[in-house]
Amino acid sequence: MGKTDKRTSILNAAEKLFASQGYEGTSTRQIATEAGANMSMINYYFGSKEGVFMEIMSNRINGFSLALSSIEAEDLSQLEKLTMVVDQYARRILGNISFHKMMHRELSLTQRPEMYDKLKEAMSKNLMAIERIINEGIAREQFRPVDVRMLIATIMGTITNVATAPSKITAGSKLDIKIPADREILTERLITYLKDLITTYLTPQQ
Repeated sequence: MGKTDKRTSILNAAEKLFASQGYEGTSTRQIATEAGANMSMINYYFGSKEGVFMEIMSNRINGFSLALSSIEAEDLSQLEKLTMVVDQYARRILGNISFHKMMHRELSLTQRPEMYDKLKEAMSKNLMAIERIINEGIAREQFRPVDVRMLIATIMGTITNVATAPSKITAGSKLDIKIPADREILTERLITYLKDLITTYLTPQQ
């Protein structure tokens, strides 16, 4: 296995362990064992466990940033762009719920302020891209004037709520978000709901 593959193996192993055990509960030794690597490789590529964590988070945040840039460049209405954002964000979150929970747990803690600040700065750039899409829609009169940041909080909060507390949605049914087929049903249901919500809320009143 080449160096690039080993580096990827370390990241994949770390993501799996972070998601299941949390940041504090995962050691570099466990990461090395899971990846079939040695401790020196982790130090060489990332410097520390925090370096591994930051690399994983940066990859995820930057991946969504690239998707947002692509959506912004599309020759579409602002509503079509926003619904694409909702679709992609929901699928990213529900596609890896354990990691999403771990990420929010880490962001809620204060013992690693430097790491928190770096992640917050990167995430704010993505929020600004979504804000631009909505504000452009308002400027073009495709959307009615709204509290843009409250709308973004509503969209993201709803997605996070479904991912972290699915029983609010699945109670009384046989759906289990841990089962891939059921998770797909819930993902489609969530996306459909949010698209209907933003269309109804943003469409200018006649």
